[in-house]
Amino acid sequence: MEFRELSDNEWEFIKPLLPPKARVGRPMADDKRVTNGIIHVLTTGCRWMDMPLKYGSYKTAWKRLKRWQAEGV
Repeated sequence: MEFRELSDNEWEFIKPLLPPKARVGRPMADDKRVTNGIIHVLTTGCRWMDMPLKYGSYKTAWKRLKRWQAEGV
């Protein structure tokens, strides 16, 4: 299966489904960038640590996916 990043229209459809950002604390990594990283790993089947750096830290993407799964997102 071929990977392609989310278009702006696709992102506008997904964005409201995600939990809101916290008002306090350290700023979170950009949701769209992290989501593209998650989709890249799940589509290509690469290891998390082989996720391209342009999507941020693979640890952030993995933790975000696990948190969203636990929250039922």
